[in-house]
Amino acid sequence: MKPRLLLAPLALLGAPLVAQDAPPAPRVIEGTLASGAKWKALIPAQFNGSLLLWSHGYSPRIDPAEPAPAQYRDLLLAKGYALVASDYGAGGWSLKQAVPAQRATVEAFAALEGRPARVLAWGSSMGGLISTALAEQDSPVIDGALAMCPSIGGAVGMMNMGLDGAFAAATLIAPNSGLSLVNVADDMANGRKAMAAIDAARQTREGRARIALAGVLGGIPGWTRPERPEPAADDVEAQVDEIAATLVMGTFMPRNDQESRAGGAFSWNIGVDYARQLDRSGRRPFVEAIYRRAGLSLDRDLATLARTPRITAKPSAVRYMLRHYTPSAQPRVPLVSLQAVGDGLTSPSLQRAYADAAPRAMMQSLWHKGAGHCRLPPEQVLAAIAHLEQRLASGKWPQRPAQFIDHTPPPMLRPCLRQQGPSGPRCR
Repeated sequence: MKPRLLLAPLALLGAPLVAQDAPPAPRVIEGTLASGAKWKALIPAQFNGSLLLWSHGYSPRIDPAEPAPAQYRDLLLAKGYALVASDYGAGGWSLKQAVPAQRATVEAFAALEGRPARVLAWGSSMGGLISTALAEQDSPVIDGALAMCPSIGGAVGMMNMGLDGAFAAATLIAPNSGLSLVNVADDMANGRKAMAAIDAARQTREGRARIALAGVLGGIPGWTRPERPEPAADDVEAQVDEIAATLVMGTFMPRNDQESRAGGAFSWNIGVDYARQLDRSGRRPFVEAIYRRAGLSLDRDLATLARTPRITAKPSAVRYMLRHYTPSAQPRVPLVSLQAVGDGLTSPSLQRAYADAAPRAMMQSLWHKGAGHCRLPPEQVLAAIAHLEQRLASGKWPQRPAQFIDHTPPPMLRPCLRQQGPSGPRCR
């Protein structure tokens, strides 16, 4: 007996390949601001009333106005959030253009669609600082902000701390390499030269000890690679490897674009006592352990740093970077900062400095137990947004969501905050 051939019903043969319960595509609106910046929004069919204003991180070019990163976009739309972003109208360290462009984007959206029930700024890395700037405005156009893996310490403090790490590396590891610390003509070439020096140094005990010192002074944590497990507290060699993996990216950061905008070098280390900075870090025992293994004198290396000629900044360049943008740590709307404990590019110490200075009722830190820069899982981001919305609804911070951990990073060694009075900025 021949087997019977089972045929699908003819109706199924013509059925669409898209799932029957797929949500309708979001409505797209877009436009151009008076500044020339372009903006774009996605509005789901079941809009929940909350508009998320996305600020992207540093890019040397003008990126398209994407309303959300791909890994978060569909999840947020499914929950009813409308998404909007601008391209800032400029690439690079474009805080001067980005902050007003993002504010104008909210106003352009409201002019077409009406004022949303709630506007939340969110962004990563430099975009986290942009979101923080929007939260600190005297008449904010947003109701709350989520700063992710943010440069929340501001460019002056962040780049000063990076300079300290780069200064230690250049002085102790590659003194005759011609590395540029400020007034960098070619960031890529300078970075390659620094990477070659660090790669060679990590092969020797002496080099590894000096990598540890430079990393601590530059605020690099002892876990930075997402593909590696967190080193044990007493595994100092593994921690050195983690520091070495991101030391160049975390301390020899791109400067050419920022210095061009500012009109010169805006980082300095005049008057910095590196022995005292090491004590302030709370990580001296780690550095001492590595130096003992290498048979090196830590005091001698610190003395070398003390007598090495220092870097000066151009006052007008510092003033530019203080304006665009150094935070005040006085948000006018609730602000959540979300970061991985093992971020080797944007030091977690920056977030601690902001949290220590900000009113507790207005700012809260959330910590993801992971490593890498801006590699935050979607469920963590969704939980952080929900946490912020609960704060807005109730007027007080709810209990920390279970997926986040307690964490206190080392202090920021070169904090710099903009003050709202005659005293001027406070920069260490």
